[in-house]
Amino acid sequence: MRLGYLLPTRERIMEGVHETSSLLALAEKAEGLGFDSLWVGDSLLARPRHDPLTLLAAVAARTQRAELGTAVLLPALRNPVVLAHQVATLDRISEGRFILGVGIASDVPNIRAEFAAAGVPFEKRVGTLVEGIALARALWTGEPVDWDGRWKMKGAVLGPTPHRPGGPPVWIGGSVTAARERTGRLFDGWFPNAPSAADYAGQWAEVKDAARAAGRDPEALTGAMYLTLSIDDDTARAEATINSYLERYYGQRPDVMRKRQMCYAGPASGAAQWLDAYAKAGASHLVLRFAGDHERQLEIVASMRQQLGR
Repeated sequence: MRLGYLLPTRERIMEGVHETSSLLALAEKAEGLGFDSLWVGDSLLARPRHDPLTLLAAVAARTQRAELGTAVLLPALRNPVVLAHQVATLDRISEGRFILGVGIASDVPNIRAEFAAAGVPFEKRVGTLVEGIALARALWTGEPVDWDGRWKMKGAVLGPTPHRPGGPPVWIGGSVTAARERTGRLFDGWFPNAPSAADYAGQWAEVKDAARAAGRDPEALTGAMYLTLSIDDDTARAEATINSYLERYYGQRPDVMRKRQMCYAGPASGAAQWLDAYAKAGASHLVLRFAGDHERQLEIVASMRQQLGR
């Protein structure tokens, strides 16, 4: 079992704190506590926050061991040639520690507005993502690329190439049937936030079946999960914290969001059991987002990790 930590880039902007030193300090603390990976979310205008790739370059310079990832980046908002160049450079800076987590974006008004502001058709975001990642992977080979699709090029060569041949692993979110099939057929990891632990095993099996049907090795894929926690011995206070957090973060009722994203609020003992249920269901990499005091919760989770996945 590997544990990841999501840096609170969105939360800092919501608080009016735009500096980055506290974020970098949290990254160093999490690595020091034994967390296996450090993650940053993505949004241009819908949920303002620091640019993930720029910030992760700084995190890479301040850490030594932890993997670094986007949870999740929206490739459709970016030109794939520029994105391929940025990712290759970041993978070099981190010496092969980068994981490119991607998603297609939720269909809500502020994200539609974000796509419009970037000049990207929202309705074509799935095809744009799939073709854009395919183009980036072609460019990461360092060989001349001819491309005749949404983007046109002939004999294009990208440099530098990523640290790892072929580029970093690409994980994708999404919990509907089409997303699971797409993951198994095209990507390196499944990174949802919706299934309960009870549902995870069956859905993960569908991803691996899709990989097998596409002639890929299902055991080469990573099963991950994005989870939100508020750990507090006072369960009522933990519930109030996470509900307030979700409402402020998304601008929607917390009961609506808790049906879409798996959340836990309560004492550490219950959190350990909740996380362990995902490990037993087949998730091998859990990425944790905290509502409330990050430093305290980082320490709590670090102390319980030996109980997970045994």
